[in-house]
Formats: sequence, C-alpha cells, structure tokens
Amino acid sequence: APAALGGGARRRAPGPARAMSMEEQDRAMKEAQARWQNQVREGKVRSVSAVEAAALLKEGWTMVDVRPPEEVAKGAVEGAVNIPLFVVDDDVSVGGLLKQMSAFGMGGWWLGGQHMVPNERFVPQVLNALPPDAKVVVACQKGLRSLAACEQLGRAGYSQLAWINGGFDAAEPGQLPTVEGKDIRYAGIGGVSAWLGWTDVQQKDKKGLGGATETVFKIAFGILVLDGLVFLYTQ
Repeated sequence: APAALGGGARRRAPGPARAMSMEEQDRAMKEAQARWQNQVREGKVRSVSAVEAAALLKEGWTMVDVRPPEEVAKGAVEGAVNIPLFVVDDDVSVGGLLKQMSAFGMGGWWLGGQHMVPNERFVPQVLNALPPDAKVVVACQKGLRSLAACEQLGRAGYSQLAWINGGFDAAEPGQLPTVEGKDIRYAGIGGVSAWLGWTDVQQKDKKGLGGATETVFKIAFGILVLDGLVFLYTQ
C-alpha cells in the first residue's frame, strides 16, 4: 500500500499541465468577458466614447495604449503611454513555431495578426510609468484587450479608470489627437484583407476594392501566394 503523506513519504513530481480543450477555452473566455463587463456595470471602470476620451485627456487624464508596438507604429494617440498587454510570441522552439503556424492558418494570413502571448510585466511596467492614483484612459484597437487590462489595473490599485468602448476602431477621424493626424482606425487592419480592401473601415470609406480587372488580379495573385505557402508548409 502506498505510504501516507508525511513521515518522509516521497511526493510525486507534478506532471505537465493538461492543455485546455477548445470547449474549455471558449467557456473560460466567456467567463472572463463577463467579469470584464461587470467592471463597467459596477462603476469600477468608466465607459467612454472616443470624443469623451479626448475631453478627459484635456482634463489631465493619461492614456495607456495596451496594443503591441506593431500596431502602435501604424497609428497612435499623442502623449499616450504604450505598454502592451500582449506581445508577439518569439518562441522558436518546435512547439512555439507550431503555434505561430497555427495562428497564421487560423486567420493570421487574412487579418495580418501574429501569435501573441501575455506580457508578464504589464502591471509592473504601468506602475513604473504611472502611480496608482493617476487618472487613466485605457485603450486598444477594438476595446477587448483594454477592458481586460482594466481588470489587472484595478487589482493593482488604480481606481480612476476609463475605457474607450469599441476601441480605436470606433474613433472617427479628428476625434482623437493622433500622431501626424493619422486615421487610427487603419492601425488595426492588415494581411490579405487589407491588401484586397475588404476590411470594414476601407469599405466604409470607399477605399476598398478597385475596378473589376484590378479585383480579379488581386484575388488571383492572392490565391497563387496561398498555394505557394501551402506547398511550402507541406514539404
């Protein structure tokens, strides 16, 4: 019979953590989103529009942009403090490369996204830049990452938090003071969808697909590129 714990009994080393199934990941994400939304309903986080956020900045609030540098380089708000909640995965191990290829195959090629991992030093970096009594507007491209960041900042002692509902995607040109006057909505597009002009912002601004000949050429060329990538991947 196995020896009882204690009295010098040998403990088994813990095995590798079991990967979550897709169903478990989906459930965990829904639970997290419910928590994040509760912050707003409970008044812990103030939901604001891009126009209201601009007014808060004039009143002395500081914007914390939680997008990765790759997105910030495409468009940023003047004076914002950029501290990414997620960073590009630079793991070059077999497992890391498989995750990156999976992210590409699951939509990265279309949207231009990369496999991201949590920035483990996010809260310490914010604390190093801003004291907990600072008035902070948290922002990202679509509003989800920034709402998740608000939860972490609230736990770290920040009590005056505002969040741009809908993120920078909801900011019309001129509503936020952007660097070089860039339309910050375009900072969130990329990949084949942006190249073809099939993103929402391009369609809304009538900057989408060109004429019929140009469209056919772009689609045909895109198919050739994808076929080449698939060929390389299977070799």
